[in-house]
Order: sequence, then structure tokens, then C-alpha cells
Amino acid sequence: MKEIRQKKNTQAGFTLIELMVVIVILGILAGLIIPRVMGRPDEARQAKAKIQMESLESALKLYKLDNGPYPTTEQGLKALVEAPTVGNLPKNWRQGGYLEKGKVPKDPWGNEFVYVSPGSHGDLDLICLGADGEPGGEGVNKDINNWEIE
Repeated sequence: MKEIRQKKNTQAGFTLIELMVVIVILGILAGLIIPRVMGRPDEARQAKAKIQMESLESALKLYKLDNGPYPTTEQGLKALVEAPTVGNLPKNWRQGGYLEKGKVPKDPWGNEFVYVSPGSHGDLDLICLGADGEPGGEGVNKDINNWEIE
């Protein structure tokens, strides 16, 4: 009977060395993974900006189907949520607007999208100015243009 009790007591729990090995392994893994994850927010914001631009383009196409031309630069993207009162007035503006939330979204960095119609690259140009909110730039600050989105 004593032999059975002794075996049970010696097999319970982890040793201090086993716990230290596990902690070291977790530390190494965290050191490798955290820097990679930390660089992703900017990529996620760029992807979100592209999705928002595609959504705005779809709303602009619906506006055009209902009213003929796209809103002018002067009317801007605000024409998607409020019936324009200047320029070429829409004939069949949809009650409630063309955006689900009833407001024009800002880009992921909190800046306004730049809208030009007629555009220099097509019927309309839609531009996100990147993290710095200024034209041009590289990396995170690079502009995202609707005519370059695949």
C-alpha cells in the first residue's frame, strides 16, 4: 500500500525546471510573433480604405442610375446622403440617400476622401490621401486611388 501512495505523490505537478522551460519557449514565441503583428494595422487600414472606396463607387453608380450624371465635384460625396441644392440638381434622388449609415465615411485615418467629377482618370476620381492626409507619399502615406484598385 505504501508503494502505491508513494507513486501518486511523486507523479503530481510540474517541476520548477519544466515550468521555466515552458516560460522561456513562450517568451521566444512572443518575441517572434509580436513584431509581425504590430506592423499589420497600417496594412489593415489600407485595405479598409480600398473597401470603403469600392463602396462609395457603388453608391455613386446607383446615384448615376437614378439621376443621369455623377454628382459634380462641387456637390461632392455629400450628394450621396443629402439631395444637392447647387449645380445640376438630381431628378430622382433616392429618399434616404445612397449610403446605408446616412453619412459619408471618413478614411481609416480620419480624413475626408477626395472626390473629383469629371475625373482625370475616368468619369470620377476618388482618392484617399493615406496616413499623412497629404497628396503623394510613400508607404503608409501613399495615396490610394480608385483607378489603381484591382
